[in-house]
Amino acid sequence: MTSRIPRDSRLRLVRPRPLAAAPRAVNQRRTRRPAPRPPEGTPAPAELARMARSRLAGAARVARWADAALGPGRDGATTDGRATLSDATAERAADELGLTAVQVRAEWDTARLAGLVEVHGDSARPGWRLRAWDRDDSAVLRGWVAFFDAWSLACPEPGDHQAAAVAEVVSAMPQVLSLLQLSAGPVPVEQLLDLLRQRVTELRTERCEIPFGPQPVPAGAVGTAAAAPDAAEPAEDALLAPLLDWALRALAAVGALTYGDGQATLTPLGSWAVWVKLEQICVAAQSPAGNIEQSAENMLRGCAQLRPNAARAEYRAWLAARPVGSAVTELLDAARGEDALLRGLAFEALRVVGAPAEPDVRAVLDEPALRPYALLWLAEHDGVDPEDAQEVLTREEATWLWVDTAAAVADHGEAPMLVRHLESALQPTVPALLDEVRAVGHPRTVQVLVALAAAHPDPALAKAVRRAAFQVHTWGS
Repeated sequence: MTSRIPRDSRLRLVRPRPLAAAPRAVNQRRTRRPAPRPPEGTPAPAELARMARSRLAGAARVARWADAALGPGRDGATTDGRATLSDATAERAADELGLTAVQVRAEWDTARLAGLVEVHGDSARPGWRLRAWDRDDSAVLRGWVAFFDAWSLACPEPGDHQAAAVAEVVSAMPQVLSLLQLSAGPVPVEQLLDLLRQRVTELRTERCEIPFGPQPVPAGAVGTAAAAPDAAEPAEDALLAPLLDWALRALAAVGALTYGDGQATLTPLGSWAVWVKLEQICVAAQSPAGNIEQSAENMLRGCAQLRPNAARAEYRAWLAARPVGSAVTELLDAARGEDALLRGLAFEALRVVGAPAEPDVRAVLDEPALRPYALLWLAEHDGVDPEDAQEVLTREEATWLWVDTAAAVADHGEAPMLVRHLESALQPTVPALLDEVRAVGHPRTVQVLVALAAAHPDPALAKAVRRAAFQVHTWGS
């Protein structure tokens, strides 16, 4: 006989598995695409890393000085007690390194952009790339690519141009860089300006904006309408030429290209970086998902059925096709929706973004629905092992995350998956779990408990879960 007395069913304590890691299609065949080869003439990774180390040598030197002189417990800590570059710190670094204070600040900014130094609020500490700088070529190349991605911050933008015009040029530069990469040699600035004008026009057309400059004359004005578009080009070029000059100088400053004598040429590092981004886009375009042109929400839905490695490839390609800032904003907007699965996947995509996403992720800590995900993201970004990152959450935050993940499983997974998710709860017993789930106030609590009761094979446990769902429902109403 089976006892009908509700019993204190023990939960087996196991590490929670990321929802994205759950196999969605066990029988799905995955075709392996051979690793693409870079264009002929591209230096070997070790040589590229040597070039990147040379370009970032000053930044690494300043970062190492800060690590030695300003770290916790050092006698030379700044008077404000923070590992930041105050005026006094910059002067001290300049004296000890044989540089000017301006040079120290410039290299410090470069170190931050390359991930050699990580700034958290009002404090800074060495990034993991600094620790691996001399022994890990991939860390060096990833640091330089992060610096390359932030080229628009490397040089001050022209102050006499509207912010919207600057943003348009930044958004259009990937096409300009693609032309330089495909040309594999010097390209006249006039040709780059023509491409930039076309791309900016496309961006404005997508937003249904009227372009700057003289407008076409109404059709009734015989003989003048056809000439109007051509007349607008010089005015447009006059607006875009200084911005193109600024962009090319900024890219030259990060080491992506050489610029002079009316032409621009990608450096080996720049050519390799642009090729990598183009390859990421091509891989996703040829994949079954092909989510490059989708919104963040649709892209994440398209990745929901993919295994983790394939999903990360889609994230990288989607990110490579748009500016980092707008991509991060779009991902966080998708995370704010009602679908808990998209919330988890959005933060998986933000892990691919890395350091550039940190300010935006830190800014959502006050949003209850995103706070647990953001805390885990920041902990892993700070170097905490993913297996231990859960320790940064309070009991309430961990319980809220458990309910949110259970909602994703209930909406998109299968019954056995939801039962297995029960095993990942922090609470040692089912009654304790139900008590804390009721108290946490997640908006999907009732639906999760009802789905769990329907899926669990233990009748006594299912009855206790249904009772808890009824209590939450009646108290809530």
